[in-house]
Amino acid sequence: MNAVRHKTNISNVLVIGSGGAGLRAAIEAKLSGVEVTVIGKRKKEDVHTVLAAGGINASFGNVDPKDSWQQHFADTMIEGYHLSEPKMVELMAKEAPGLVEEIDQWGANFAKLENGKIDQRYFGAHTYRRTCYSGDYTGRSILKALIKKAKELKIPIYDSQYVTELLVHNNLCFGAMAFDINNGERTVFLADSTILAAGGHTRIWRKSSSRRNENSGDAFYLGLKAGCKLKDMELVQFHPTGMVVPEEIAGTLVTEAVRGEGGHLINGKGERYMAKYDADRMELSTRDRVAMANYLEIAEGRGSKNGGVYLDISHKSKEFIIQKLPRMYRQFLDTLMLDISKEPMEVAPTAHYSMGGIEVDPETHNTGVEGLFAAGECTGGLHGANRLGGNSLAEILIFGKRAGHHASQRSLSLDIQYRSKQVIREAHANIDRFLKHGDQVARPLQRELRNIMWEHCGVVRTEDKLEEGLRRIEKLKISVKLLDVRPDSEGFEDLMLAFDLEGAIMAAEATILGAKARKESRGAHQRADYIDTHKEHEVNYTIRLEANRKLVLGKEKLKPLTDELRSLVDDTDEITDFEGMLLE
Repeated sequence: MNAVRHKTNISNVLVIGSGGAGLRAAIEAKLSGVEVTVIGKRKKEDVHTVLAAGGINASFGNVDPKDSWQQHFADTMIEGYHLSEPKMVELMAKEAPGLVEEIDQWGANFAKLENGKIDQRYFGAHTYRRTCYSGDYTGRSILKALIKKAKELKIPIYDSQYVTELLVHNNLCFGAMAFDINNGERTVFLADSTILAAGGHTRIWRKSSSRRNENSGDAFYLGLKAGCKLKDMELVQFHPTGMVVPEEIAGTLVTEAVRGEGGHLINGKGERYMAKYDADRMELSTRDRVAMANYLEIAEGRGSKNGGVYLDISHKSKEFIIQKLPRMYRQFLDTLMLDISKEPMEVAPTAHYSMGGIEVDPETHNTGVEGLFAAGECTGGLHGANRLGGNSLAEILIFGKRAGHHASQRSLSLDIQYRSKQVIREAHANIDRFLKHGDQVARPLQRELRNIMWEHCGVVRTEDKLEEGLRRIEKLKISVKLLDVRPDSEGFEDLMLAFDLEGAIMAAEATILGAKARKESRGAHQRADYIDTHKEHEVNYTIRLEANRKLVLGKEKLKPLTDELRSLVDDTDEITDFEGMLLE
């Protein structure tokens, strides 16, 4: 058998994913004294981080002096309905201020108060104003600062690299196999430590704030094949406000900053309805509660003309809107010729964030596979059953840095770099199996999967819907084997789509299995047939991939809170349960 040709790239630390978590990990590894390579399938300036708009949390107390890391911890645990990993939440709450100051010094350019300190705005379910921001394009500002820092450190970043396989032998990861989406050239990236930071799986729902060819679940699939465990896959955040029209961009995020700056939600009858669902916090309630309120107003016939609800900020001055929400102002003008300073926006819930993911050590972000670390949205543990707005950007900096540090320390401790020719040959064969003529095309199958997930595992779920979703996914698996993949002069996108589809199907199945097991309503996971929250489901549901490619469900007890941390939570007002909400 002739060996398939490939290039070889050797470094101490390989980072898969060029978004915020990946770049912060790479920067930390480089600062630790090792050589780093970063690879990503999108252009580094256009990764998913740019869509994180509203802000990043840090308990400075610059606007509300009573804020503290302890209150940030309590708000996050309560918002997550107590399913979060306590140590991860503690680390985030304690370390966020230092890393927010650092990224600001690197050029993130957060809005400032007259005294020169970083300004902070309200986000839903925060006790105090702790969300730091750059207008409504905070993620883009942070990404630009990270790219600039990586360039200063001369860290190589390779775009258009699609990773098909983590190279693992005897539970030891020694790199990854990738191909260039433009020309199909294969590269074996060898490394002492590998950091997976390749995003979540929200694009597999029909209405999603993610864009085409991102967040398809490929990171979860890579992790499963490598021997990682997933947890809490059923816990997917549906953001309350995504665009409704035009159809081709339905689900595009309308940032929480609109509500944070005073936006009102109004139904098709002209009623400001949030008082029915949370009279105290109104539009600044938790994301899951606002999403459910929007869903119910639409489902019960009180929606807007296009099947959404209205989000209105027009009571604020045009100058205020352009200063605080410049991207939203342009977004609606560009797509709909709608001036949000004069007219309300039509919005509806949209799949937004994967709160579950690869199980990692809370401090080192090691995955349990030796030499393999993970960071960012592809990991589970921090957010529990509902993510606190503004915590995702804090997560990528804090745990990106931690993963980079521990990955580099592992590399520095080694005498030799491991590799296996057999594993590399198998990775080539894994690519070759798709290169054939067939009867199916990936894009229509992707659309079918997105419809399945929206209809059968969407905002509100039932046993019958979930069962039917699994049956339809099984049929899709057969179609994947019949894909037509013919690379041509325009590139190898068909091959990328084939791998994306395979990973998306696996992520979808894992999500539905978790949703079936969690026979309760908790946070973002809402069951119309199990509307109460139950103590017996205060567990993390896990997923492993067995050798026969069968997903196996398990469950783990929650990590206990220390007495000190428990008292912090107990001293903060609890979220009102959803009990009865679906029956109104």
